[in-house]
Amino acid sequence: MIYQTDIGNQRIAQDFDQILVWSAILLLSLGLVMVYSASIAIAEAARGTGGYAAHFLMRHGAYLLIGILVGLIAFQVPMPIWQKYSFRLLLLGVLLLVLVLIPGIGREVNGSRRWISLLVVNFQPSEFVKLFMVIYAADYTIRKRVHLDNFRKGFFPILVVMSVIGLLLLKEPDFGAFVVITAIVMATLFLGGVNLKVFMGLISILIVGLLTLIWIEPYRMQRIVGFMDPWIDPYGKGYQLSHALIAFGRGEWLGVGLGGSVEKLFYLPEAHTDFLLAVIAEELGFVGVVAVVILFAGLVVRSFVIGRQAAMQERHFSALVAQGIGVWLGVQALINMGVNMGILPTKGLTLPLMSFGGSSIVANCVALAVLLRVDWENRQSMRGFAL
Repeated sequence: MIYQTDIGNQRIAQDFDQILVWSAILLLSLGLVMVYSASIAIAEAARGTGGYAAHFLMRHGAYLLIGILVGLIAFQVPMPIWQKYSFRLLLLGVLLLVLVLIPGIGREVNGSRRWISLLVVNFQPSEFVKLFMVIYAADYTIRKRVHLDNFRKGFFPILVVMSVIGLLLLKEPDFGAFVVITAIVMATLFLGGVNLKVFMGLISILIVGLLTLIWIEPYRMQRIVGFMDPWIDPYGKGYQLSHALIAFGRGEWLGVGLGGSVEKLFYLPEAHTDFLLAVIAEELGFVGVVAVVILFAGLVVRSFVIGRQAAMQERHFSALVAQGIGVWLGVQALINMGVNMGILPTKGLTLPLMSFGGSSIVANCVALAVLLRVDWENRQSMRGFAL
């Protein structure tokens, strides 16, 4: 009996990339702990929580459980099915982004209309649109591979799609999601073998466009000013960043200890969401932040390795999906970390797999399930070839 159990465990270990699995498990687990630590004071004081300190912990745990269950379902879907329905998923994403802008359906919070109320929870479509764009961009790149050196046939159609999605996201507004989706599409096209000259030209156009969007919106310019020197206006434009930097400074090498953060006590806004890394830095110190960076690096590197293995088996759609998911999680994590450390302007993006947020956690779990599906199919194909 023990022998059979050992054989079963070895078989499971052989079916999945262990670095990827453990990186994901550790990030999700640490996120659960740190969300609880960062949200205790907020939960005790917020309306609708009844003063229950574990309010956000219980909700985050429920979101995580839902994410795992939905992820298990997503894992059962073969990659050819994802490819077959890629365009329909894109249309679903566009429809959701339209619905969120309709008064009475979309819910407005802090001046942004990014959520659809589902009575007990709020659903954020942009988190799932990121996944849909990973799948659609991979399928588009495969279908248009012979035209990727031609701007009109290779780039213009996807540029129209990005423009429509970008317009809808900017109406919310959700500039951060637009930046991440742009990075996903451009990276997928690059990995798919696009003509370098055309690619660089398109990159130049996008950079000019993004800078223009920042320039024409006063609140975005204020964030840039606050980012350049938060201490000029520490109680206004530089408030979030200045307190995030204080948290990093207090943490030093080993941190003040789990639960010992002062900045989470109503000083640092969004401590359990956008600025969770600052609380990690304060409580777990430099060592804790480095551990998080290493785990994300492991996850991203393994996604590219899995993608390369799929490409070697000529499963090019699966390869681009795996690498697209790596780009998504890596770019979003990098932006969030940069914002927390004062390297990038303040932007409302969560730390993937860790920050509080139901839609984000569920979408991330589904993305990981799809990535594991690619890895599983790679290993099954190799095993069949060996036999």
